[in-house]
Amino acid sequence: MAMDIESRIAEELGVGLHQVRAAIALLDEGATVPFISRYRKEATGGLDDTQMRNLENRLGYLRELEERRAAVLKSIDEQGKLTPALKAAVLGADTKTRLEDLYAPYKVKRRTKAQIAREAGIEPLLDALLDDPTQSPETLAAGYLNADAGFADAGAVLDGARQIFMERAAEEADLVGRLREHVWDNARLTSVVVDGQAESGAKFADYFAFDEALNKVPPHRALALFRGRAEGVLRLKLMVPGQDDLDAVTEMGRCESMVAQHFGLRDEGRAADRFLRDCARWAWRVKLALQLESELNMRLREQAEEEAIRVFGENLRDLLLAAPAGTRTTMGLDPGLRTGVKVVVVDATGKLLEYTTIFPHQPKNQWDQGLAVLAALAQKHKVDLVSIGNGTASRETDKLVKELQQKHPALRLTSIMVSEAGASVYSASELAAKEFPDLDVSFRGAVSIARRLQDPLAELVKIDPKSIGVGQYQHDVNQHRLARKLEAVVEDCVNAVGVEINTASAPLLAKVAGLSETLAGNIVSYRESHGAFSNRKQLLKVARLGPKAFEQAAGFLRIRDGDNPLDASAVHPEAYPVVERIAAESGRGIQDIIGDSRFLKSLAANDFTDEHFGEPTVRDILSELEKPGRDPRPEFKTASFREGVEKLSDLDAGMILEGVVTNVTNFGAFVDIGVHQDGLVHVSALADKFVKDPREVVKAGDVVKVKVLEVDLKRKRVGLSMRLGDEVRRGEGPRQQRAPRDTPSRKPKPAREPAGTAMSAAFAKLRS
Repeated sequence: MAMDIESRIAEELGVGLHQVRAAIALLDEGATVPFISRYRKEATGGLDDTQMRNLENRLGYLRELEERRAAVLKSIDEQGKLTPALKAAVLGADTKTRLEDLYAPYKVKRRTKAQIAREAGIEPLLDALLDDPTQSPETLAAGYLNADAGFADAGAVLDGARQIFMERAAEEADLVGRLREHVWDNARLTSVVVDGQAESGAKFADYFAFDEALNKVPPHRALALFRGRAEGVLRLKLMVPGQDDLDAVTEMGRCESMVAQHFGLRDEGRAADRFLRDCARWAWRVKLALQLESELNMRLREQAEEEAIRVFGENLRDLLLAAPAGTRTTMGLDPGLRTGVKVVVVDATGKLLEYTTIFPHQPKNQWDQGLAVLAALAQKHKVDLVSIGNGTASRETDKLVKELQQKHPALRLTSIMVSEAGASVYSASELAAKEFPDLDVSFRGAVSIARRLQDPLAELVKIDPKSIGVGQYQHDVNQHRLARKLEAVVEDCVNAVGVEINTASAPLLAKVAGLSETLAGNIVSYRESHGAFSNRKQLLKVARLGPKAFEQAAGFLRIRDGDNPLDASAVHPEAYPVVERIAAESGRGIQDIIGDSRFLKSLAANDFTDEHFGEPTVRDILSELEKPGRDPRPEFKTASFREGVEKLSDLDAGMILEGVVTNVTNFGAFVDIGVHQDGLVHVSALADKFVKDPREVVKAGDVVKVKVLEVDLKRKRVGLSMRLGDEVRRGEGPRQQRAPRDTPSRKPKPAREPAGTAMSAAFAKLRS
């Protein structure tokens, strides 16, 4: 019998059973993952947020499995076919696939050829031949003629017996399971271009003659293949070595032999041996091969989707946790040519102060007028930062701002180019319309560009994560699973940083543990009606925000300069008595001990534990008191794009440039180097060592130095390397990559192409 859910999760996560049981109990009570991992460490034995997310996901899957198991048992029992052995097998099924294999013979089916043959009384013929292969199939078949049912001659009768055998084989759970794993381990996935589609499907050119071991196909490559098939460009096929090219009469391949062995069929020259082996051959080639090809393509797709979703989630996490520039007055520029550059100024809290449009670029070329407007706005509002969207005309606009800085050094401006991905989505959203009902959508986008420099997390939570531009085939994956993953990532990031309740928007508040969109809206309404919150307890006065929601949310909400200094920290209100006891025993005020690192480090956590708060919680409290409300995000820094390098044609092989990582995939990282087209650093060119996962080296938002290896103007592709010592030949693309210096004799793995030869192929993986 299969393990119970708690035991299985404990074994899979490598943690104690008591930890899993405690975590499940808390989840079932409505506690959120951020709350449990932060404030219930004693109960769970210190399970972190990653372990809790994995536990939550597995719990959902296994509970669905149990529900399906119960339904299967009930269905088979109602048919009067539930034997003790079958029941034990169903109870022991540890995956949904195994469970469905066992249930296959008992599902209600459409009327099949096998069913018609059974109704005509032909099944005993097959059983007789299986029991005694010395009998002649043709002779026995003469006794089963049934013209009214469509079996008027021996050939039709034997074909009916063959159909019954094929259906039996397809419903043998153990056989199907073994075949499935054999094919998964040995088959090759191949693709060819569909006739007449080579030109229109050129973006899939890397797959026009593709051949790779099925279980070795990388996720991004699998998704590209499936997209090519969906668009009618590629034809995919599974090839099982030693199987597909065999003579249909004289030879039997490995898969067919597995079918024959399962039914005890042997070729000993007996009268029925040839017929029965043909049945096994037909069962594989006509029934099982197609069934398993479909299933295994689905397995490959699901695995690829899971990896794509994981990559998207990790990239989103890095982007959301990117360094904030902070609460500083910021000018946002949404560049444009014909339509002009949209200019907005927001204050330190993100409030819109002023907006206008300038036309410094073609066709109006009002460069000096644009400079004058920007200088006046910067001086009037004491602007500190200039945030420039990285879309069309961004480098031209960046040049304008650089001249502004040179001509007006007293303004002390810092300019940064930021990704404007998703800004247009926000500007046209209901949220933006509600916030700025009288503002043109183009200016709303500029506001978003300014705010995302101040605080990327607070601004990006307003945008559908799929529109932020850090995914890999996000439109090809299961949208429900993707949404769940991204929602969890956003929730974890928001709660890791904490939210200032008196300035946060409703969308940001809605991501706090325990708060819904309704409660977030009610908090904002209360704030607008009653003024700023002065302490956390006031949350209980918000409409529909009860004790449970308060328990979940309070520790993640911050109130700076409030009644209680602890309200600005991550110390949960339920733990304030611990801090009060520390202060009382030291004879000092709470405000005095906050930030006193030497004093706090001198304390022993176990001196302040009690029946409610154990050592893990007290350690967290002491750590938080050292740096209350500390931001886990990195220090803010920017990349400097090289002057004179503004478009693809300005690039030359061998250049060393600074850029910002915009997206990380399984095959490498894309880097914005200021030419309106991200370049690709192939995974083999990320470091002077073997890199399995590109995220080991870089993440979205990182500032990196890269070397230009290859520029393809026609296809708008740039090949880069973070190994600055790599040599290139100008005009001829990159040389073959040298072996990493720390492992000069290591041979590359077969599935891993050198950066120089893999670069072009890798571009197609994401961009197709």
